[in-house]
Amino acid sequence: MIFLVRHGEAAAAWGNHPDPGLSELGRKQAESVAEQLKALGATHAITSPMQRCRETARPFERAMGVTAPLVEEVSEIATPNYVTDRVTWLRRYMAGTWAAEGSEHLPWRDRMMARLAEVADTTVVFSHFVAINAIVSAVRNDARTIVFRPGHCSITQLVRENGLLKVKELGSESATRVL
Repeated sequence: MIFLVRHGEAAAAWGNHPDPGLSELGRKQAESVAEQLKALGATHAITSPMQRCRETARPFERAMGVTAPLVEEVSEIATPNYVTDRVTWLRRYMAGTWAAEGSEHLPWRDRMMARLAEVADTTVVFSHFVAINAIVSAVRNDARTIVFRPGHCSITQLVRENGLLKVKELGSESATRVL
């Protein structure tokens, strides 16, 4: 089993800060998800290098006595250089497909999938809304860039069957807004 965990609630709105840490609620969510992951049998972790993911990983790291390596491949989607309004771009991207809006990010998705192929079962991947969607869409061969709306600290479970990743269970969903 591989566990994809969206970071806890950020201290700043997505469009207002490039790399916020967690809010007080986000820290509580991180503590709670650490206990859930331990109960599910998670033993290893990797994390996006972004602050909100690193802070979400810390309670799990403490509970398990591990250090989650920072893995760029599972980080937030990069904004193309030509984009001047990230929020407007992301709204369009999230409503699109990999063949249209997501096509220039297919190499990013492919790198994530290659990195996931290398992780041991029982690994937690602390990541982001769009990144988790990219993984799920690849696993399911779904053309949409956004296939579900993982809530903060939701746990999506993947299993390996005949060498391929499959979605066992999507994490809990919430209304996510791009501000």
